Amino acid sequence: QVQLAESGGGSVQSGGSLRLSCVHSGYASCMGWFRQAPGKEREGVATIDHTMATTYADSVKGRFTISRDSAKNMLYLAMDSLKPGDTAMYYCTARPYFGLCPLSVPAYTYWGQGTQVTVSS
Repeated sequence: QVQLAESGGGSVQSGGSLRLSCVHSGYASCMGWFRQAPGKEREGVATIDHTMATTYADSVKGRFTISRDSAKNMLYLAMDSLKPGDTAMYYCTARPYFGLCPLSVPAYTYWGQGTQVTVSS
């Protein structure tokens, strides 16, 4: 069982930056960030595996950076050059299996409660 708790969301203007954090209990090979905007399906943003290999959605490449500190049981998402289209609830997630870390909701077992990010124009 892996428990996850996100923090760091907030409201910023377009072009601004935020850093999300996720504290987790237990170990998971794959961890990631997903987001869900009102009226839309949850979508993958970025994932990172136990070797620190990362995967990003095309919409955030070059603007977002995922990282993890396994010694501190922390997962991070640094978000720069934020756009109104990035407005969503952001969720931390974990997958206990070794292997690929896909940007796919069904692949993940554990989810946090989410933290809201709002970007105004």
